[in-house]
Amino acid sequence: MTDTPPASDSTQATQIERAFVRLEEGQLHLRRLPAARAGAVPVLLLHASPASSWFMQDLMIALRKAGCLGEIIAPDTLGNGDSVPPSPEEPDIAYFAGSMERLCAALGYDKVDAYGTHTGARIACELAAAYPARVRKLVLDGITEYPDDLREAVIANYAPVVEPDEYGRHLIWAFNFCRDQALFFPHFMKEPERRLAVGMPPPQILHRITLDVLKTLDTYPKPYIAAFRYKAFERMGLVTAPTLLLKPETELALLNESVTRALELLDNGKAVSTAGSPAAKADAIGAFLGEADT
Repeated sequence: MTDTPPASDSTQATQIERAFVRLEEGQLHLRRLPAARAGAVPVLLLHASPASSWFMQDLMIALRKAGCLGEIIAPDTLGNGDSVPPSPEEPDIAYFAGSMERLCAALGYDKVDAYGTHTGARIACELAAAYPARVRKLVLDGITEYPDDLREAVIANYAPVVEPDEYGRHLIWAFNFCRDQALFFPHFMKEPERRLAVGMPPPQILHRITLDVLKTLDTYPKPYIAAFRYKAFERMGLVTAPTLLLKPETELALLNESVTRALELLDNGKAVSTAGSPAAKADAIGAFLGEADT
């Protein structure tokens, strides 16, 4: 969950376009910032659950300012935002990575630089592992493999199926669900030792992410559960693309601590500590993507 609203009043924000691309499941929605230089490698941005590409807009603008001149696209994961639901009843991260591979083919991309955060980081990791010819460089922002006991508890409780009712209780539930994720991890374990040290997102952000949950109330759990089931550390050894792991100062300690293990598994990885703002992340990402291939 981001804690800064997109700068919708900026000049560059007005250049962000919205589009739909038809996959076999139906129409996938995305936001795109057209290329500033022909032939530059596109950048694919994959968002966290339970959000949408709306939360990628500040990063898109900041990446352009940081020197990323290719087309920058941020799709809504199938089952999130304005994209159609995934076709399997219980999709896994391999399925979501495959959908991104199909999206790249539909857009005519040969290679992309891929960035993902949280659920998006798992999808990006698997995209690079399963389709190495598609990913030139990879950026992972918030990725780990949870211990078995925590993983099972999270799968069972983190993203419940909630039905609308005649009293509108699902509306209140959705807001509290989003708010509690800024208070505890996991949000359903409200214990002092699990209290997060980050600030509460502003009301505008809580409102917007609540809308994303309500919009996809029947499908938002699918990418979540796939992400928690994903064995990231078992797949990282297959990633051959140069990889940058971000360590934002606002990130969960558990995720930043996992960077050490990830670096042991990646063939060509490095890490950088950064502030948590889109601009700070974009500066680190832009510098990495601009490095000469080795």
